[in-house]
Amino acid sequence: MTTDTHSILTLQCPDQPGIVAAVANLIADVGGNIMNADQHTDRDSEVFLQRIEIDGTVDWAAFDLGLAQLIERFSMQHTLHRPGTRDRVVIACSAELYCAADLLTRASLGELDIDVVAIVSDKPAAGELAAQHGVPFRLVDGGLAGDSRAAQESAFAAVLDELEPDLVVLARYMRILPEAITLRWNGRMINIHHSFLPAFAGAKPYHRAHQRGVKLIGATAHYVTAELDAGPIIAQGITPVSHRDEVEDLVRKGRDVERTTLANAVRLHLEHRVLVWDNRTCVFA
Repeated sequence: MTTDTHSILTLQCPDQPGIVAAVANLIADVGGNIMNADQHTDRDSEVFLQRIEIDGTVDWAAFDLGLAQLIERFSMQHTLHRPGTRDRVVIACSAELYCAADLLTRASLGELDIDVVAIVSDKPAAGELAAQHGVPFRLVDGGLAGDSRAAQESAFAAVLDELEPDLVVLARYMRILPEAITLRWNGRMINIHHSFLPAFAGAKPYHRAHQRGVKLIGATAHYVTAELDAGPIIAQGITPVSHRDEVEDLVRKGRDVERTTLANAVRLHLEHRVLVWDNRTCVFA
């Protein structure tokens, strides 16, 4: 099938001579035109990473055949995104709703090209936010320990499996997820943590930052892994603070950073600008 589209190809493989030439020649041979290309070689791990934007009237059947040969030749991992549908996104939140509200507002304004299929929360109050934006709401409440916690985690996992989103965003969803969920959604679940990781991972980072007397606070958006607040970092932001600031001031200033950092990370993911290797990221911003 030959179509005229704007597509995005990402590649990852062991570094070796000839990769760029082989990929560029394939794209040209099937009628494609490279509009933008970014690449990076990590010298420590000898990994090559590339993101290519392709335009033109492309013979995709021929492209798929040629790409299969390159995958075998260079031991490549790849993704190919052909536009046409918006990503389906689930936003999960708890009592603090400001990050979820910001994402919903950006989606309604067209700043994020997403289809929010549900707000999922362990707190009933999030239902009002969902109703304001005309988004379905799923309540998955439960305790933080024992059988009640296990039931809540099972309910959360079941909702995600039912909705089958392309991306899950933990917008201040204040629960530690079991490994089974993090593995199921590996590379498709983004969390916002309210500190400049790896500093102040875990609970109450603003309180600990205040006690430490820091002069900068930050936020970190990262892919979720089984280890708490330790997944591959997508985006970070900072803002200055001073000795005059109380904990409440840090929280107020930090919330603005959290909102913009999370939105930026979601955009980078949606545009296929983030490649992951060895718990690190290459971000072609």
